[in-house]
Amino acid sequence: MRLSRLLPIVALALSPMAARATTPVGAVELAAPVVAEHKGVFGGVRTSYRSVVEPIEVSDPAGKPVARLVATSYIARVADSAKRPVLFVFNGGPIGPSTPLHMGAFGPRRVAVPDDLAADPATFQVVDNVYAPIDVADVVIFDPANTGYSRTLPGVDPASQFSNVADGRQLAQLILAWRRIHARPDAPIYLVGESYGTMRAVEVADQLQQVDQPVAGIFLLGQAVNIIEYAQRPNNIVSYAVSLPTLAAIGWYHGKADRQGRSLEQFVADAKAYGAGEYLSVLFLGDTAPAERVAAVARRLEQFTGLPAAEFVRQRLKVSKTAYQRLLFPGQLLDTNDARYIVPAGQKSAGYLTRFDPAMQEHLRSFLKMPDIGAYAMDNPAGDSFASWDWAPNKTPFLDWPYVGQLKSVMEKNPQLRLFVANGYFDTQTTVGAMDYLVAQSGLPRDRVETASYRGGHMFYTVEDSLRRFSDDVRRVVRAR
Repeated sequence: MRLSRLLPIVALALSPMAARATTPVGAVELAAPVVAEHKGVFGGVRTSYRSVVEPIEVSDPAGKPVARLVATSYIARVADSAKRPVLFVFNGGPIGPSTPLHMGAFGPRRVAVPDDLAADPATFQVVDNVYAPIDVADVVIFDPANTGYSRTLPGVDPASQFSNVADGRQLAQLILAWRRIHARPDAPIYLVGESYGTMRAVEVADQLQQVDQPVAGIFLLGQAVNIIEYAQRPNNIVSYAVSLPTLAAIGWYHGKADRQGRSLEQFVADAKAYGAGEYLSVLFLGDTAPAERVAAVARRLEQFTGLPAAEFVRQRLKVSKTAYQRLLFPGQLLDTNDARYIVPAGQKSAGYLTRFDPAMQEHLRSFLKMPDIGAYAMDNPAGDSFASWDWAPNKTPFLDWPYVGQLKSVMEKNPQLRLFVANGYFDTQTTVGAMDYLVAQSGLPRDRVETASYRGGHMFYTVEDSLRRFSDDVRRVVRAR
């Protein structure tokens, strides 16, 4: 089957801010780090720290320089920093800058998205991010080549970096160089990846382990590590069962489901149990399922999702997430990244993300004190990422994505590594059910794996209470080492 026919399925792994049309990127002139001094309160702790925007050159396997990356670091001024943890933070795509995580969760300033979903994004304020974990760890923001200020070097084909291995090599080399530059060879390293960045995190952890530089922990946000297992091909019955908790959460939020007084968390738990039980059993029977069982399942699905039972019967109990987005409010569409938002049919997404790019530009000028060194590239340099990306070793994500096995191997070889997986209830791309399925089926060491679900979408941290909870979780994991 041609790749273009499968793109709607695989777009589940896209970052919401990396899927735009590509635009050419110009040169960046940054010969030396740009440093600024700051003070802030993070996690209730008043902290003195410095921001460092610095160029770091990376090479191909033959040692030929291929890119000059520009990383943004927030480094606390503490008496003993030698073993202070460092969080390397990166977005998805592939490939895009890490603006959402930078200006939404881990940087010292954030875009405050209000609970009022109808608010004009132009009115969103940029505020001090008291939730940033800078009190317990230094934070380094990674932008891959030809995003942000990072660029491939003259004479290097940008497409040479369009693979999960080459892309991962960039970050792995940046981490090693950063530790050397900042004299932090013993600092515990944590990888924080979002969306496609969860795949990058696994690849980077593997590459670092191969050179005896194991990481202390991995945070997967909006995880897509096992997406091959839950992408909704019509005959992949598991995908419908693991998607039911998300449809139930959305139905609960919009008042379409039969809540029966249950909280969101209890309602989703009940949907998960039903999906793994009778729903999956009848899906397995397919056309041989007795009509009365099909009808009974359809009625239960109506209670969980708010869609009429007749629609489930008509679609043989297989209503995909994308179909649900269209059907719940006829003539309108649920936003893919955060299904709390409803947009007119034909509109790709809600506008709340549009505030992040201008906020990032202002942050560069006023907070990081960046001179005019060239454009901070916000767009995806790979264009049609999935068509142009080399999904080594199989060249395509549709044969097998080995990230689950790769992650299992990394954790087996590194008995100290801890894994934290986080997803938003209202994310229709990378779902809470798929997260649970990853943990249940992967063979990962359960005593070192933790999961959490938050009220929000793909970028659940745009909800302040979810950001607070998540930040507390990050601190707890880092402190537990």
